[in-house]
Amino acid sequence: MSTGAGWTMALSRGLRCCQKVFSWIPVLIITSVVLWSYYAYVFQLCLFTLTNTFEKVAYLLVFHVCFVMFSWTYWKSIFTPPASPCKKFQLSYSDKERYEMEERPDAQKQILVEIAKKLPIFTRAQSGAIRFCDRCQVLKPDRCHHCSVCETCVLKMDHHCPWVNNCVGFSNYKFFLLFLSYSMLYCIFIAATVFQYFLKFWVGDLPNGPAKFHVLFLMFVALMFFVSLMFLFGYHCWLVAKNRSTLEAFSAPVFVGGPDRNGFNVGVRRNLQQVFGEDRRLWLIPVFTSQGNGHYFPLKNVSESQNPLLANEEMWEESDDCSDEGSLVDERDPSVTIEMEE
Repeated sequence: MSTGAGWTMALSRGLRCCQKVFSWIPVLIITSVVLWSYYAYVFQLCLFTLTNTFEKVAYLLVFHVCFVMFSWTYWKSIFTPPASPCKKFQLSYSDKERYEMEERPDAQKQILVEIAKKLPIFTRAQSGAIRFCDRCQVLKPDRCHHCSVCETCVLKMDHHCPWVNNCVGFSNYKFFLLFLSYSMLYCIFIAATVFQYFLKFWVGDLPNGPAKFHVLFLMFVALMFFVSLMFLFGYHCWLVAKNRSTLEAFSAPVFVGGPDRNGFNVGVRRNLQQVFGEDRRLWLIPVFTSQGNGHYFPLKNVSESQNPLLANEEMWEESDDCSDEGSLVDERDPSVTIEMEE
């Protein structure tokens, strides 16, 4: 029996390891295409095809600016770890022990309700219950969801993107948007500067050679990626303007009063500031400037002065583990139930 269980565990670990290896394939594909485009543009077009020195220098300078910004934002999108709920939202050792020792379901629910009353949680499950992740043993903050790929709860989760092999959420959503925008800029710059030489190769004004193949395919690939990115970027611009995540666009967040797709919509300007910050000089730079810490968000129908939890925002920001001992009391109905969610 123990031998069979051991083989099962080994097989499970092997499958997870293979899954992690294969999950990098989309990233390797994008990286390979970008590296080829760098070789084709810099060497085959600029160094081997262009004859005008000024044009060559200008193209190379602008291209490398686009390339660096694209690479920087792509790197940040991939390697910025997803933000998870802090310790304040986790069951403490004593709470967990008390919860597990309690045999009555109603009493167990009441224990979790008491914990939730001290936290800035305003969204509910579809049933109206407070959201609880039994895998991570945390009460889910607003807009937080469990990612089955990353195997953790992710703050303000938007979606899991295979092209960056990472969860797009609170910690890297700005980087992801900049990655899309600089990808579009990279593609459109290549297409615009390659176009005249594409025509010359096409009609035979330039001699056949290795550069012809690279220039022709540069044009097709740049336009193909630009069109795809344009729709995706436009969709996310709409989401930012409405202050919704991809998950919330498909399933409206549920509040005490029921589902509301615009529950977090506080106006276009403030919505943009939540993602990009207040300093507009840093909006286009891939450094973290998003507002807050991802555990709570302003609500359309609740002002900070009306809610003691939101009014004590500075207390939460000053503590990395959200371990304030201050009195953060919510006047929610204590009879609300807890729903176990994955």
